[in-house]
Amino acid sequence: MGHAAFPVSAAGMLLGIRRVSVLMPGVIIFAVAFGAAASAKGLSLFETLLMSALVYGGISQLIALELWRPEWSWGGIVALAALTATVNARMVLQGASLQPWFAHYPKSLNAFHLFFFTDANWVIGTRYHTEGGRDLGVLIGAGLALWLVWILFTIPGHALGALMADPRRLGIDLVLPIFFAAMIVPLWRGKRAAVPWLVAGIVALVTSKLVDGYAFIIVGSLSGALVGAFTDDAA
Repeated sequence: MGHAAFPVSAAGMLLGIRRVSVLMPGVIIFAVAFGAAASAKGLSLFETLLMSALVYGGISQLIALELWRPEWSWGGIVALAALTATVNARMVLQGASLQPWFAHYPKSLNAFHLFFFTDANWVIGTRYHTEGGRDLGVLIGAGLALWLVWILFTIPGHALGALMADPRRLGIDLVLPIFFAAMIVPLWRGKRAAVPWLVAGIVALVTSKLVDGYAFIIVGSLSGALVGAFTDDAA
């Protein structure tokens, strides 16, 4: 399947599953944390699984639960949609960084695999493409595997949340920073390449102190991207 120079193969999908397996423990804990939080907010198991399967937003799902209400107004729905869109906007930058690779494939195929595109997929895809890999099956296999695991382990998380009044007592609120810190380790390419990360982190922290909400995610990401662009030009 696919052009010879840009294939989509079963072997690539299996490679993607193998590569993403090292991140599975973190994803499993993440999924359990979401299931527990959803249960604590009063969502049924069916509603929780439906959200994991159709929204599949990871961190944005947890943030949405922070604002979850027993009753909703149109204003509340719009505010929640704007917030989750802001949080997920990082995926635009991540997808754009791999656009030269994706551009060789049909739009319908890109629309399919980008539904399963996550931060973990971006890490795997970036490293694989940098190494000279071109098989899109790697991203498809990794994405499908992560999606299935995310849905599956939402179930024990929901059961755990039903038994626990405050999931944060088990340190579930630490899952996100630990997970994302672990994901960037494979991208380490020396001190110079770490400058954009450092700038993004500092700008995000300062913005979070000065501006309410989640604007720090976008501001930090854009700052890091700009510094990275100038760093590459100077290299």
